[in-house]
Amino acid sequence: MRRLELLRVEHRDLDSAIAVLMESGAGDQMQIARFKKRKLRLRDEIAQLEDGLVPDIIA
Repeated sequence: MRRLELLRVEHRDLDSAIAVLMESGAGDQMQIARFKKRKLRLRDEIAQLEDGLVPDIIA
């Protein structure tokens, strides 16, 4: 559970950082692309951990 919360916080932080870089125009496109790629990996890892929390329902 702690890992999941840490991933969510990092995901939100990356979202904020991307927004600031894009608005200011100060960030280079490579850095923004790296942040976006990291954010997608975090989203996938969060989804995987969340799936593990919900038990499978046998129909």
